[in-house]
Amino acid sequence: MMEIPFTKMHGLGNNYIYVDLFKFNLKEELLPEIAQAVSNVNTGIGSDGLILIHPTDDADVGMRIFNKDGSEAMSCGNGLRSTAKYAFENGIVNKRKFRIQTKANIVESEVFIKDEAVREITINMGKPILRRSDIPMKGKDADTVIAEPFTVKENVALDVTAVSMGNPHAVFLVDRIGDAPLYEYGPVIEKDERFPEGVNVEFIEIVSDKEINFRVWERGSGVTQACGTGACASVVAAVLNQKVKRNEEVIVHLDGGDLTIKWDEEGYVWMTGGAEVIASGIYQYEA
Repeated sequence: MMEIPFTKMHGLGNNYIYVDLFKFNLKEELLPEIAQAVSNVNTGIGSDGLILIHPTDDADVGMRIFNKDGSEAMSCGNGLRSTAKYAFENGIVNKRKFRIQTKANIVESEVFIKDEAVREITINMGKPILRRSDIPMKGKDADTVIAEPFTVKENVALDVTAVSMGNPHAVFLVDRIGDAPLYEYGPVIEKDERFPEGVNVEFIEIVSDKEINFRVWERGSGVTQACGTGACASVVAAVLNQKVKRNEEVIVHLDGGDLTIKWDEEGYVWMTGGAEVIASGIYQYEA
């Protein structure tokens, strides 16, 4: 029996089990299995996956993400905000601006403090990847994939805009977010062979040039309350489709709450939102 100390946190309802590898060690070969175990709502703790906060020589703190199916993700916007909050509040870092390393890249973060607690976090999510082959997405290579017809099944085609924020996203515009075929098409598109690494699936409704409604089917996790990289990808997609403006803040309404996203003139995508601690404890893992 292994006793694993954990903290459960969420960013807009997108919740993960966090393990602090500055204080505790987990064997590499056990990580996919542990992620599946802790994520199980019936026999584990219940979460969208497992996130490891770890030392790194390349940034102030490192972050690894495992989905609830045990697969490893490249990045996670809500996870980054929660990691930033945890790192500051637990003394891993002692400055308001610091860098976090993911498998995708190293990002800049800034925490905003009120009553000695981190209330809001801004993350520079980096520049979106738009070239088809780099997303990656199969097909004739091009600099962008914007509103391209995408056959989901016989007699059903949707227009897809593809963006990578370190992990791949397929974004579809709908007239009403309540009519988005999330459960019907989300799992189909996620595993479509045109996306060799799988894909996160977003449906968005343009409310105005300052607001977007959003729903997501996450690769490896299914429907979640929020997806930070997906919110970023959706604003980039909306700009590419000339629905919102570049270099202006856009409020993205996710099921779990709101994020503020801006794709600036230099090409960087900025995400601002909160993160919360749910609980801390010891998980009894039978190795």
